[in-house]
Amino acid sequence: MIVGINASFLRKPATGIGQVTTHFLNKLFEFRKNTSLIDDIEFILYLEEEVEIQLPKNFSKNITKSFYKRDDLIRKIWWEKYILPKQILKDKCDVFFSMYQCPTILNSKIKHLMLVHDIIPKIFPSYLGNMRKKTYQKLIDKAIIKADNIITVSKNTKNDLEKYFDIDSDKIKVSYISVDPIFEKEISEKFNREILKKYNISKNYFYIGGGLEIRKNVENSLRAYAQLLDEKDLNKKVPELLVSGKFFENLVPMITDVPAIIKELGIEKQVKFIGFVNQKELPILYKNAKCFIFPSNYEGFGMPVLEAMKKGTPVLTSKKSSLAEVGGDAVIYSDGSVEDIAKKLKKILIDENFANKLGKKGKERSKKFSWNNFSKDVIAIIKKS
Repeated sequence: MIVGINASFLRKPATGIGQVTTHFLNKLFEFRKNTSLIDDIEFILYLEEEVEIQLPKNFSKNITKSFYKRDDLIRKIWWEKYILPKQILKDKCDVFFSMYQCPTILNSKIKHLMLVHDIIPKIFPSYLGNMRKKTYQKLIDKAIIKADNIITVSKNTKNDLEKYFDIDSDKIKVSYISVDPIFEKEISEKFNREILKKYNISKNYFYIGGGLEIRKNVENSLRAYAQLLDEKDLNKKVPELLVSGKFFENLVPMITDVPAIIKELGIEKQVKFIGFVNQKELPILYKNAKCFIFPSNYEGFGMPVLEAMKKGTPVLTSKKSSLAEVGGDAVIYSDGSVEDIAKKLKKILIDENFANKLGKKGKERSKKFSWNNFSKDVIAIIKKS
């Protein structure tokens, strides 16, 4: 059996899709080395650009570049919709696995399995700010409907597909992903001290991370923090607040204007906005936090919640979309309003025993999510195709 995989996002390892692609392939490489699970499969990884990756037996790369060199939406559409299907047919793939929702539609001879992380632009049309994005989304919609099988990373995304696309439930399989294995590794005291010093922070701060898009509800989180600072009965017990994430002023109002809100609230002295944080430093920021604050209004899965749980950090999140599937009974939930976020943060702040139990429960629950299970689910579907 010849199986093709859209591994394009290997060139963007810091993205969510990049992480899923990387860790899924790493697991396949382990299967090849340690088991007989995929001995009867030849894999071809389709790429837009060369990437440095060591491939085991029965794995090969197919780098098919577009004449259009700029890495933007035009090239993306051209590669996914036109270049890729022709090359897959030429290589005589039996099955093709798209590792994210994309416009790829294949010849009927080839079984197409598509991983759908979310359908955010369908639910939040404001993400489709220009004609190119609208065109791209329409092409994705058609490809999702045409796919032979679909995997979603949450029951919520499965429900969204059934609701917005009227897709047969039997066609969709839910399989939970995990996070970068770096979050399961022990952190040396030396590296821990280095990063805390780098950002000039002390342990037990509140932490907001995981993106600054409006749907992440960062503004209400900031306002809730400011409300806590105004509560006299806390006697200055409120810790400093750390906020990370890329901020591009030109993307406002799609992205939260964190600097402006901090200034408006007059909390510049209590808040550190540190911008983008690289992956190797994230486990330390989670580990040393009193609480990770993530009351998002919509997530396809919610990787930041699981990352924090892996480090044993208490998590405040919402029950909206997929987040309750990740958090279970191991996090504290908020309805996302300023008042309720502040109320839940206060509970974590004044009840140390509760916070400690929450951290332990989160770490234990996080063990239920594994790349091993996800990858085996994918292989099972491929073999049945």
